[in-house]
Parts: sequence; structure tokens; C-alpha cells
Amino acid sequence: MVHVLSSRLLLRPTDPERSRRFYGETLGLAVYREFGTGPERGVVYFLGGGFLEVSGRSRTPPAPGLELWFQVADAAAAYAEFLERGVLVLEPPEKKPWGLIEMWIADPDGVRIAVVEVPEGHPIRYRPTV
Repeated sequence: MVHVLSSRLLLRPTDPERSRRFYGETLGLAVYREFGTGPERGVVYFLGGGFLEVSGRSRTPPAPGLELWFQVADAAAAYAEFLERGVLVLEPPEKKPWGLIEMWIADPDGVRIAVVEVPEGHPIRYRPTV
């Protein structure tokens, strides 16, 4: 079995500067590291237990099946902040039948991002007893 020490998502945007502004300034993700120089330099952002690397350039947006999942402490507060910052909100926060509070936003290339609040008492917060 492969012993994975670290992982990250690699995102190759059509406009790297626009995407760095979106993830770094608009969403306010903290920077883990930066590398390279010039317009296609790379930035790696913290994503809770993972990382998102925005680097390089693509001629086409990422595949439509690519979606990101961000857990936040308060979906309503995130929603208000997104509206203030001009983030494209596809679906406002709503409690789903499975008990999570979810909203959907999109990055500048149309990558869909689920923003999820796990309410107190939801089973995802706890390990099942053995």
C-alpha cells in the first residue's frame, strides 16, 4: 500500500492571476507556500486538512466533474461574506435532507465549490462506536 504523507488538489486555471485573487483575496484562503515567478507562479493554499495548488495555465476550464468541498463553521456568515465580496453564489445555504447545511459557489473558471456546515449533533462529527 502507498503511504501518502501529504496531498493537494492541482488547479490549472485559464487566468492564473484572476484565480489567485479569487482564492487568496476574495475567499481569503491562507497561503501555505508560493513558488516560481511571473504571471504563472504557483500558490498553495491551506484547505483545512488539505491543500489547493493554483499554478500553471490551461487553455480550457477544468472538467465539469471537478468540484471542491469546503467545510466552514457557519454557512450563514460565509454566505453574507461571499455576497459582500462579490462571490458568485449558485445556491444559498440550505439544510439538506441528510442534515448538512450546504451552499454552492463558483470560482472564476466555473469550478463548483460546496460550502458545508456540519451542525452540532450530526453523525459526520462523530466516529461510530465499535
